[in-house]
Amino acid sequence: MSAALLHHLAREHAATGDFLELLELEAQAMTGGDFSALPAIAQRKSGLADQIMQLTHQREQAQVAMGYAADRAGADACVAAGGSALKNAWASLRERAAMAREHNHRNGVMIHTHLDFTRQSISFLQARGQLLYGPDGSHHAGTASGNRLAIG
Repeated sequence: MSAALLHHLAREHAATGDFLELLELEAQAMTGGDFSALPAIAQRKSGLADQIMQLTHQREQAQVAMGYAADRAGADACVAAGGSALKNAWASLRERAAMAREHNHRNGVMIHTHLDFTRQSISFLQARGQLLYGPDGSHHAGTASGNRLAIG
């Protein structure tokens, strides 16, 4: 059964690696201002997250079938009993999962920073309930003279 578990850990490791690659693409899109790419990346991330959850559930079921608990302690005990190859695969998967959590958190911080900036910009533009520019391009805020910026 350790060969099957080793194969399963390899599948989880690969899926988590794919997730890390998407997180990097997401970060590059945000730092490069390519926000139109984000919906497709988010959709792919969601699909991979579902796949990783399914793989985790399958591994937990295999642990239970082998007489171990379906939790982290059960996984630790299961791989410890399975030899060095399983220990190494489990350690590598845990390391990769930790990286994915860190990168996902980093991206979340970037997303919230962009959202905060957008909210502040909208608040500024909506200050005093007036539009900054009228439909004819004239400036309406403050004590400006209302000179047209776009004359057509």
